[in-house]
Amino acid sequence: MSLILKSNIKNPDAFYELLTDAQRDMSDEEANDMNARLVLILANQIGDLNDLKEATDLAKHG
Repeated sequence: MSLILKSNIKNPDAFYELLTDAQRDMSDEEANDMNARLVLILANQIGDLNDLKEATDLAKHG
């Protein structure tokens, strides 16, 4: 399976609002911890190591 690289979120503005609202009263450290947990939860949903490697490489290199 190849990663979906075009916008695939039905309402990206609502997701951005959800994410920023969830972190609004957090310190930078708390927000970073939440982001790390979110990455692990979403990685578990993807499950495939090849897809996770591709996503990691894309994130690392912009």
